[in-house]
Amino acid sequence: MERAEGRQKGTVVLATVKGDVHDIGKNLVDIILTNNGYKVVNLGIKQPIENILTAAAEHGADAIGMSGLLVKSTVVMRENLARMTEEGVETPVFLGGAALTRDYVETDCAAAYGCGRVAYARDAFDGLDLMAKVAAGEFDAELAARRQRRQGRGTGSRRRLGRPSEAAERPIDLREIRIRRDELADGVVVPEPPFWGARLLERVPVDALVPLLNERMLYQFQWGYRKNGRTLKDYMTWATKELRPLLRRMLDLSKEQEILLPQAVYGYWPAGGEGNDVVLFDPDDRNREVARFTLPRQASNGGLCVADFLRDVASGERDVLGLQVVTMGQQASEVARRWFAEDRYQDYLYLHGLGVELAEALAEFVHKRLRAELGFGHEDARDPAKLLQQGYRGSRYSFGYPACPKLEDQGPILELLGAERIGVELSDEFQLHPEQSTSAIVLHHPQAKYFSV
Repeated sequence: MERAEGRQKGTVVLATVKGDVHDIGKNLVDIILTNNGYKVVNLGIKQPIENILTAAAEHGADAIGMSGLLVKSTVVMRENLARMTEEGVETPVFLGGAALTRDYVETDCAAAYGCGRVAYARDAFDGLDLMAKVAAGEFDAELAARRQRRQGRGTGSRRRLGRPSEAAERPIDLREIRIRRDELADGVVVPEPPFWGARLLERVPVDALVPLLNERMLYQFQWGYRKNGRTLKDYMTWATKELRPLLRRMLDLSKEQEILLPQAVYGYWPAGGEGNDVVLFDPDDRNREVARFTLPRQASNGGLCVADFLRDVASGERDVLGLQVVTMGQQASEVARRWFAEDRYQDYLYLHGLGVELAEALAEFVHKRLRAELGFGHEDARDPAKLLQQGYRGSRYSFGYPACPKLEDQGPILELLGAERIGVELSDEFQLHPEQSTSAIVLHHPQAKYFSV
């Protein structure tokens, strides 16, 4: 994108809110606004509201943009707006991030901001449009138009963020849960793992992950190449011709400069379910508890919980639970930041997106290894249909999602696996560092599925 020349149109302070390390969306907004003639003060990640307000005052900001990926960040944004109200601030605010919805921002967050001058930015170009309205003195008129449109369609069924499900709040009937758990266990043989405890997978070859890379997610959602009216088949045909060479260039560059360093730790523990809890035990003393996770129940489909897919603790029989942590390494994040600072925006976007999707591919690579070691998977399977035919069973649950919402539950997993060996640690806000890392618990039960609460 060519940089717009001439007088600066206005100033905006951008920040990823306190506790959140994700900055790709915010940095894309920076790129778009900067190249369209606006002054951008990019504060970076994990910014408390005090830093944001100080920068806004120092630079005479015409607007403030707050970003965050996590559901928890949406709550922080609302709290920030309440604090700004207390301080008497009335600067226009844009909020963006994957966990946000327009209704949440322009209803709940607007109510928290005394002046109500807050708008939802779906993407970087939304942010550009909103900033243009601020510069033209049309921001308040835009908010009024948005309010009118919402009133015209009615409130409907609004998605509330940051609230526990009703199912999770219902009293637990332990007897009913044990009966259901016994029914689920009927006929399911507990596999014997090849070892107990943790093992290290050091330096997994990048080429081993490419067959598991979700190219559609990479091209369409990470790199931002739209379908533009194409069918999915036509889009992937086009992408294979036009974008796969870009993918190969980034893979070759990453291997040549050792930017992506895939590593993992994984292992097996005796486990059981107790109420809504997944309980892990010491392999050498199967009555000694070493970790416990309390998980929510579904609001429908029988009110199942992840813990229901393990043998009940009271039965005395121990099930087996897999744990895994994977990472693409800190080097990927450091190189991406350097490229951003050097205005290598396109390579920055390509590298960040590739790192995210390769981390997912590495998680599936390790999951495949667990399935194979437990006796119901095949390492040479590439076709998802073949995986299903050959016994793809069980599920891998990562934290921060509805079935396993508590990020803090990652702490015991990292400790049990010795994740420091691959350079992965937990931040004060319970996020994995480096950013392009994931953790998960792995259940073998054939009926274990993903769900929302």
